[in-house]
Amino acid sequence: MIGVLVSGSGTNLQALIDAKLPIACVGSNKPGVLGLERAAKAGIETAVFEQEDYPDRPARDTALAGWLHDSGVEWVVLAGYMHVLTAAFLSRFPRRVINLHPALLPSFPGAHAIDDALEYGVRWTGVSVHFVDEGVDTGPVILQEPVEVHDDDTVETLAERIHAVEHRLLPQAARLCLDGRVRLRESSRRVVIT
Repeated sequence: MIGVLVSGSGTNLQALIDAKLPIACVGSNKPGVLGLERAAKAGIETAVFEQEDYPDRPARDTALAGWLHDSGVEWVVLAGYMHVLTAAFLSRFPRRVINLHPALLPSFPGAHAIDDALEYGVRWTGVSVHFVDEGVDTGPVILQEPVEVHDDDTVETLAERIHAVEHRLLPQAARLCLDGRVRLRESSRRVVIT
């Protein structure tokens, strides 16, 4: 079973739902986001863990991890979740949290990857699905796919093509994880897919 964390519209959550992946629950750090509505419409349990309801980020992450664990979650998928998870969360799901990022990591980590790629003037960017560690988009990559940057691209046009790839790649990576086909070699931090 997977638990999905969202902070916004939930289009990647919808891709997971459409792929018929076993989703136990969907959590968010923001109330009222479209991602929560998508989950509710699909009959998936939801909950909100707003930062201001907790004394600090580790306390919030501990509560969130406990809720996911109690819901039977084995893998956590970040699908547009815009908070960095603390050790308090990651220790509950060691090497079982994956994230989607709109760039070919390690290039352009952080919240503005598409803007950064256009500003830098690269000819190719892409999509990465990676393990989450305590850094920002620094975990070992599971899957990547390139996306060409066109001369006339805007953030919106490039984002549209990137999102189309995300909607394929994230369900594929989640399925590989659930099927036990993804292994992380601790010594080299390299991912092996069988």
